[in-house]
Amino acid sequence: AGLAADVERGARAQEEGAAAGLEAAAHKMDQSVAIQETLSAEETCLATVQGILATEEGMESRLLSLIESHGKSMLCLYTHRRMAITAEDVCLDRVLLIQEGFAVEEVPPENNLQIPGSDVTVQVTSGGASLLVRLPFGSHTQTFLREVRRRCSPGKKDATAADPEQSAAGEVTGAPRLKTANKMVPSSSVPASGPTQGLSTRPCGLRDTLVKSLLKQKESSYTHLQNFRFFVGTYNVNGQSPRGSLRPWLSQDGEPPDIYCVGFQELDLSKEAFFFNDTPKEEEWFKAVTESLHPGAKYAKVKLVRLVGILLLLYVRTELAMNISEVEAETVGTGIMGRMGNKGGVAIRFQFHNSTVCVVNAHLAAHPEEYERRNQEVRDICARMQFHPLEPGCPLLAIKEHDVVLWLGDLNYRLEEQDMERVKKLIQTQDFQALHQHDQLKIQREAKLVFEGFQEGEISFQPTYKYNPGSDDWDDSAECRVPAWCDRILWSGKTVSLLSYQSHMALKNSDHKPVSAIFDVGVKVVDKKSYCKAFEGIVRSLDKMENASIPSVTLSKREFLFKDVKYLQLQVESFTISNGPVPCQFEFISKPNEDAYCKPWLIAKPSKGFLMPDSEVVIALELCVNKSTATALNSGEDKLEDILVLHLDRGKDYFLSVSGNYLPSCFGCPIQTLCYMKEPIREMLPEAIRELTLMPLLTDDAFWEEKPLDVPKELWMMVDLLCRSACHQEGLFQQPGLRPEFEQIRDWLDTGTLDVLGPVASNHSVAEALLLFLESLPEPVVCYKSYRSSLECANSYEMSSQVISMLPKCHQNVFHYLVAFLRELLKHTGKNHLDVNVLAGPNPSSIPEGGQTITAKGNCHNCKRWKQ
Repeated sequence: AGLAADVERGARAQEEGAAAGLEAAAHKMDQSVAIQETLSAEETCLATVQGILATEEGMESRLLSLIESHGKSMLCLYTHRRMAITAEDVCLDRVLLIQEGFAVEEVPPENNLQIPGSDVTVQVTSGGASLLVRLPFGSHTQTFLREVRRRCSPGKKDATAADPEQSAAGEVTGAPRLKTANKMVPSSSVPASGPTQGLSTRPCGLRDTLVKSLLKQKESSYTHLQNFRFFVGTYNVNGQSPRGSLRPWLSQDGEPPDIYCVGFQELDLSKEAFFFNDTPKEEEWFKAVTESLHPGAKYAKVKLVRLVGILLLLYVRTELAMNISEVEAETVGTGIMGRMGNKGGVAIRFQFHNSTVCVVNAHLAAHPEEYERRNQEVRDICARMQFHPLEPGCPLLAIKEHDVVLWLGDLNYRLEEQDMERVKKLIQTQDFQALHQHDQLKIQREAKLVFEGFQEGEISFQPTYKYNPGSDDWDDSAECRVPAWCDRILWSGKTVSLLSYQSHMALKNSDHKPVSAIFDVGVKVVDKKSYCKAFEGIVRSLDKMENASIPSVTLSKREFLFKDVKYLQLQVESFTISNGPVPCQFEFISKPNEDAYCKPWLIAKPSKGFLMPDSEVVIALELCVNKSTATALNSGEDKLEDILVLHLDRGKDYFLSVSGNYLPSCFGCPIQTLCYMKEPIREMLPEAIRELTLMPLLTDDAFWEEKPLDVPKELWMMVDLLCRSACHQEGLFQQPGLRPEFEQIRDWLDTGTLDVLGPVASNHSVAEALLLFLESLPEPVVCYKSYRSSLECANSYEMSSQVISMLPKCHQNVFHYLVAFLRELLKHTGKNHLDVNVLAGPNPSSIPEGGQTITAKGNCHNCKRWKQ
């Protein structure tokens, strides 16, 4: 894993590292690539979406692709093998020509129950064929449907579900809907993606924005608090399937909850789930939960979101479903390189009446000594978990920007250095208060190092981990884990009251016990008469302001200098926009002949917004150099220089100057360049770096007077250290490193302060630095031009070896060097638990443009098993 570069299509370069140094935006494979490979040169796959098709045999997953061929449009359905990456992963099932009689119609749910944010069910008819397909809610699906509608017969009115639009009352019209939970609607197997691209919708006017802002200020005049009961539950199921009813956990209270928030971790521990995000366990646990909800009420599933083994379900009582709106789901992986989903979080945000709620389910790093990593992962989830509002022009919503936040999960905080026998004695005497004084989460929260602003109820139940599965006995395996309260529920919000917080010993499937909390949450409910009165008053006051003067603002700073910028190290400069007496809308706009408002290594947060009279906003300019921008900065083709244009609606433009200096790094340099660098890159003159970086890729070293190194010295230093100290390391290339350690490794490599890497606290940090180094290569180890022939030769060792022999000499050397390293790791599989499936598994760090993955035998292929 990790021998080639990763190309994240369409992602803003700085978004990978702006919120935190190492993390990258969540990446979802575009399955259109696999479909396109099956087509001829005259055929084009315009869009692909994964859905669930109702067949005689049951519910089956299909890829729906919109294809144009010789001027005609058609909807093609494909069966597929997990995540489709190459043509071998898909098989054409049927073709529906888009012509007269073709239609796509939304299927209304039973009881006409509308829940914005739920999956959408559509009926596709063409000629005599009629198909029923459920598609995942989101902008990707809406974009796909919109493109299909555009190609329907001219003049024919298509009955496809309309794009979501915001009504005057703030409710979403034309939104997807689902049947009630007691009807057992199978859940989608499509996990929520990372941040989605917004739909093209009409711009939001200044007057509308001002009305909404003023209404928000007067919210207390037309709303009142009403308590609703929330059930929040978390359960690490250790990869087990459900056995028996979950009602001892989900329905233990006499009064049925109004809303259920149910989270699972370690839903599936198989490699297939880890690498392909595909598991039958999702359907099993969804069904078990739905059947175990409180019998005193009927519930509708609002949303399901999953990242590998982290699953979150949201239900609402059917009579309250119409009060749910603006439902969005997002995921953040915090595993290796900040992407892999074995650890991380999933979240669902929604508006209930007039209150906003965000529910987060997290699974954090394991092991007692990793509490700092857990703190870091919580910060990463908070920084990267951002929701796209339905209204265009509005800034992204962070977790903390909700009225109520409910955070649940296997947070994995342990007890600090406690003797097993002492812990068991305190548990036996139920002296949980004394034991809780040694709880890492309590200690870290009191030090304000994590979950600042959150609360947790008093713990009056015994630790929830680790048990022998099937019993209430503590772990007696060779590891003999010390009991700990790994499974926790926290909250933030001024209107939240905790009613109960407990574990449930009756469920024995797992080595964890489930935990639940019941809350009374004060929700802002709108009084329609008071709302109308406030609205009319605002409109009248705005009418008097129509002829007000042109807006103008004052900027606290207009020149920004970023000093000594390093690879993947975020720097932030801030300034304040202070508004005058006129409300204004501001936005950074692109300069003439430029597509973006800034260079790809820079981003402004927020980049647009609205200011009330005499108010102000702080703008953060975040600069981060990553793999997509480092090469040009190393070579001097690009410099840290830019001019930003801040535009006021109906006002003037303001110009901001940005400059800085970048410290060259081996990260982002071509392999050939590094092989010719005998000195650390920081000791070389800029002209020499430029000459080596821009040098054409050579197939013969004799062309250059000086003999190059066989492999880059930086690569050797990392691999050598891993060979000496990490061959027995469990979880290598699967567990992330620590950010400060990566920065230290990067500086060692770039400055050459030591001939070999000095002591590093974690082998995982070196392994992640190696993956980041390989990811940053502008030309992957197996060159782009060899991609097609590599795929064609994937099943033949001899032919694959021939492809490798055609690579430039420096790339051949690196390939064979890395293969030898991986083989060395496999000699110690009994201790490091690595195998060929793990090392060959497709992960975001190993997939360059086109989905290429390199394996130890020289085969270059997509999602195939590694052959010895």
